[in-house]
Amino acid sequence: MMDWSDKYCRFLWRLISRHALLYTEMVTTGAVLHGDRPRFLDYHPHEQPLALQLGGSDPQALAACARLAEQWGYNEVNLNCGCPSDRVQSGKIGACLMAEPALVADCIKAMQDAVSIPVTVKHRIGIDDMEDYSGMVEFVRPIAETGCRTFIVHARKAWLQGLSPKENREKPPLHYDMVYRLKQDFPALEVIINGGITTLPQCRQHLTHVDGTMMGREAYNNPYLLSEVDRLIYGDTSPAPDREQVMAAYIDYCATQLQRGTRLHHMSRHVLGLFQGIPGARQFRRHISENAHKPAAGIDVLDAALAAVQATAKPAR
Repeated sequence: MMDWSDKYCRFLWRLISRHALLYTEMVTTGAVLHGDRPRFLDYHPHEQPLALQLGGSDPQALAACARLAEQWGYNEVNLNCGCPSDRVQSGKIGACLMAEPALVADCIKAMQDAVSIPVTVKHRIGIDDMEDYSGMVEFVRPIAETGCRTFIVHARKAWLQGLSPKENREKPPLHYDMVYRLKQDFPALEVIINGGITTLPQCRQHLTHVDGTMMGREAYNNPYLLSEVDRLIYGDTSPAPDREQVMAAYIDYCATQLQRGTRLHHMSRHVLGLFQGIPGARQFRRHISENAHKPAAGIDVLDAALAAVQATAKPAR
């Protein structure tokens, strides 16, 4: 979710679901320690509960970033060992770390020693020619021995040679059975499944085998899908806001951010899928796409896009 789940996107998601645990986009240790720290770590209190996802392979640097995550008030700090991007491979972070379980265990141990908040790992079922299930167990076991309890498993291999990052999200086959087996063989671990999940009924089916589900691209492309999460997954019977209420609240948020100098298109891109499947959705997306990037774009762009939906038909819940 690099370049996707930024603070503006997460604010939108939180308007729709009160309970889902949200994750930041992956931030490298170098960016946190040597870059614009508030840019990478600041968030709106509304976003909580929130986990910081880190990319790195140096135990001391990761421990320092974990301490900052705790100081900033994050609920969890997660080490990404699953991203196949060329950018992260060149820095010896992401999915290539699955080839070095001992190093990952050292990183997790250093992070755990530094903080009291949960330290978790996100990884693939394997990389390249790694033996399928046995290879994943060889990765998980030494990390679990550090006391790490939560493993978020993307149920696809990552092919670091020969496939692009986009292809790595789609082409390697999904093996949910391997993630189920991991939970069976390591019942004391919290195992969360990720990859190819597009509906809440799918989430509920997975929850009969594992402890949690993670949804990425579908939640981004169709954010209102999250409106049923609180009721179906968390048992909260409070009514969910309708799309118009979500959009109105997001417009208010964007107005505040515009006053602080944020460009509209940095925020508006995240809301393009809010009315997916609703009459007027195309006009909504088109108006924002054609106007939000303009230098003088203001809140009137979002107001007009919402009006286009309302003029077509009243959005359904």
